[in-house]
Amino acid sequence: MKRNHRIAFGVMAALLTLALALTGCGSGGGGGSTAKTTTFNVGFGGPITQGDVSFGQGGLRAVQLAIANANKSQAAKDAGIQFKVVQGDDQSLADVGTTVAQGFVSDKNMVGAVAHFNSTVSIAASKVYHENNFVQISYGSTNPALTQQGFNNVFRTCATDDLQGPTGANRATKLGFKSVALVDDSSPYGQGLVAAFKTQFIKNGGKVVYQTSTQQKQNDFTAVATKIASVKPDLVYFGGTYSPDTGAGALLCKQLKSGGVTVPMMGGDGLYAPEFITQAGATAAEGSYATCPGMPVELLPNGKQFASDYEAMFPGKTPAPFDAYAYDAANAIINATYKVAKDLGTNRVTSPAGRDALIKAVAASNFDGVTGKVSFDKKGDNNNRVITLYKVVGGKWVAQPDN
Repeated sequence: MKRNHRIAFGVMAALLTLALALTGCGSGGGGGSTAKTTTFNVGFGGPITQGDVSFGQGGLRAVQLAIANANKSQAAKDAGIQFKVVQGDDQSLADVGTTVAQGFVSDKNMVGAVAHFNSTVSIAASKVYHENNFVQISYGSTNPALTQQGFNNVFRTCATDDLQGPTGANRATKLGFKSVALVDDSSPYGQGLVAAFKTQFIKNGGKVVYQTSTQQKQNDFTAVATKIASVKPDLVYFGGTYSPDTGAGALLCKQLKSGGVTVPMMGGDGLYAPEFITQAGATAAEGSYATCPGMPVELLPNGKQFASDYEAMFPGKTPAPFDAYAYDAANAIINATYKVAKDLGTNRVTSPAGRDALIKAVAASNFDGVTGKVSFDKKGDNNNRVITLYKVVGGKWVAQPDN
């Protein structure tokens, strides 16, 4: 028995020596380093080629920047972890977004997803993420319903329409608008935004003189423009997105002006994109308003460094508020990965126990992000809720102080 123990010990020692030698060779490190690096994937789901692409492409760039910065960090080196972005082009479509989500949850190396932008897409895909105990953090879905489903794995870094709508109504009242025509694009986002605006506007003493719904991808708003011109509101409030692939808010604005409507158009974050101005035309868009979660990037606590890094990595591109939310969402997932790797071991990060731990770690987030302090309430909503009003002035969106 003693001889067998000595033989077994000798074999084990030899195998251990071989394993260490192979690890040293495989690490690619100099000086005989035995450090091993594990790569985890972070999903990004958003409209990249179709739909509200301005928000999708900007969000993707922000996540890529967060990953690049993380991979260079001392925290990543200490943990022996690297990250990789996996893109999921949801095209602002709920069924496509669900397919993207199914791909993400089947990826055994993925620790979570920054997904999605459109509320319709996020709500549909959230069921897939929830069924698979998988972290989902939306960077742009503002419909309150997303986090009212009781899903402990669903979070968002942006503010919600139950804050954005009333903020828009309060600013409209302060600007002297006493009557409004309401239009939504039949999406959950658009309908929720209009409902929240309407309630507060009436509470403020305002009057709704007309209300209607348009359809996704609608391209003829002649009848709507004619009716609104006839009722002569002080303001047209639109709940929807700018893109012709979705709510077509830019085209609506253009046709309102050509149809004789001379008053401004106001909307939510779905309009706050340079493409709204270019697609509506600078003349038609001039004077339009849009609320958007967050503050202008240059006014954010860590905005200047973020903008500098962003523009260095993507020459010619300027970050928008939703890009900052995507960046913070990615970092919430990155930070959670470090914690779970430390607590459970790198090899268990994406195990069933690891996925539980990732959700709990994201829920306990408390760090200084680009947008300010990042933490979540019991529903998964960001505790840092700020709304800014913008106006098209001279062909550009310009922040309007709340004096």
